[in-house]
Amino acid sequence: MTLLLIGVKLNRQSPITFTLTFMHLQYHSPHGGWLTRWQNVADIGRASVSTQGWHKPLPWIGIRLKHYDEFLDSICPRIASQILMEQRGLMIMAYKRADNPPHEIEDMLFDDKHYVGENGKINKGLLAMLANRMRYNRELMGYDFFISEDLLDRPADDFIGLARRFLAQSR
Repeated sequence: MTLLLIGVKLNRQSPITFTLTFMHLQYHSPHGGWLTRWQNVADIGRASVSTQGWHKPLPWIGIRLKHYDEFLDSICPRIASQILMEQRGLMIMAYKRADNPPHEIEDMLFDDKHYVGENGKINKGLLAMLANRMRYNRELMGYDFFISEDLLDRPADDFIGLARRFLAQSR
């Protein structure tokens, strides 16, 4: 009976989805989500790591923002924690392949110094860790945060093309 109830509950959970509109890109999950307006997106592309001068594409889509404040205000701590955990391996891989890493890996993974946004708001805790991690991601890979290809309903290159069309139309 308990297994049946667990199965029913798992079946009723809403799926993970992305919404792309003329105004924004939004992530939805049963645990929360995030939102960024197209005017705040600087670039969307395939994540890659460099190996001896060659770039190896990864099954992640990178997003580079113009400003972190709006994104940090839209995200709940539970999703911030999820992003930090899911993207840890990606950062370690990029760090190991970097010729001259700018910082020690432990400092990058666990940097919880307060983050002061451009709007003057002081972020602490998980949101500060996420903002600092985004800064390190940009140094290593050129993007602030990433979307796993596993979360998409289509191939990553198709999603990137669609997102770039929305981005171009918003400008």
